Amino acid sequence: MTTEDKPIVGITMGDPASIGPEIAIKALLNPAIYAICNPVLVGDAGVFRDIVSRLNLNIHIHSIKHIHEAKFQPGTVDVYDLDNVDLTTLKFGEISAMAGEAAFASVKTVIDLALAHELDATVTGPINKKSINEAGHHFAGHTEIYAHFTKTKKYGMLLVEDNLKVIHVSTHVSLRQACDLVKQDRILEVTDLLYHGLISLGETNLKIGIAGLNPHAGDSGLFGTEDELEILPAVEEARRRGYDVEGPVPADTLFSKAATGYYGGVVAMYHDQGHIPFKLTGFKWNAGKQQMDSVKGVNITMGLPIIRTSVDHGTAFDIAGKGVASPDAMILAIESAVQLAKFRASERATERKSDYEPA
Repeated sequence: MTTEDKPIVGITMGDPASIGPEIAIKALLNPAIYAICNPVLVGDAGVFRDIVSRLNLNIHIHSIKHIHEAKFQPGTVDVYDLDNVDLTTLKFGEISAMAGEAAFASVKTVIDLALAHELDATVTGPINKKSINEAGHHFAGHTEIYAHFTKTKKYGMLLVEDNLKVIHVSTHVSLRQACDLVKQDRILEVTDLLYHGLISLGETNLKIGIAGLNPHAGDSGLFGTEDELEILPAVEEARRRGYDVEGPVPADTLFSKAATGYYGGVVAMYHDQGHIPFKLTGFKWNAGKQQMDSVKGVNITMGLPIIRTSVDHGTAFDIAGKGVASPDAMILAIESAVQLAKFRASERATERKSDYEPA
């Protein structure tokens, strides 16, 4: 933590052909962000200057090569400059290896800076998986990149928006493979990650709902056996370990209850089972304008040695460069990163204090 107990938060550019740079800049137009943290953008300074020019914003881009050079002042946006985007060839809304390489480099850089304790938390903008792969980096997404470079084996994707907090047993795999990954050990693993995630976010409701996989949670084996053979034993073991859990609950029932705050968090069995109700809660589509009025939701990777939060939306290539992208999710992701950083700092302070206490 830095002076005034404000964490340094590194925010990646995302794909330069996407809305990533725009929402990062817009988020830092909010003075409230500087009141809670010391933010620094990581990416190509030229890309951010281009966004500032396009939107006619009265702010200054301050290019730096070291974190200690940052000013952390409203009206001046510090950019850890990777200088790796050719603006003469960059085209909004288009997949390219150059954009993928630039996006990947910004992610790898914040990971390295956080591991070196130069950043207290990291926040990621949206990337395009095809561009990343065209650049030669074969990862399914941010979560897998972070897990790989932090050497993390047990991790999970936690989505947060208002009352709804959802962690996933599996994420970026085919639906057929996702069914095979519904195993007792993994369910227990993500339940534990969710429990500690709720505590670190300051939540007091620690009741966890665990979704069934099949319709009606299998209906006593009529519609599949995974609920009885894998999920129910995991629920029973979780209870033996002291967790307040309920399940397997049919997903169509579980999420309607979770949205009211009945559960502090829920375990989804696969990507879309958790993402669809989550985005129905946080994403507001304006049919008349044919665009999103608001895009809210934070993606937190649990289990890492460093803090990573992210917007839970994509690159929105269709509106990139048009100046209409909402920074709501980015602001929430930064706020969540700050909360997690302060919780982690508090934990470390407690540990240091206990080291000096007499046995």
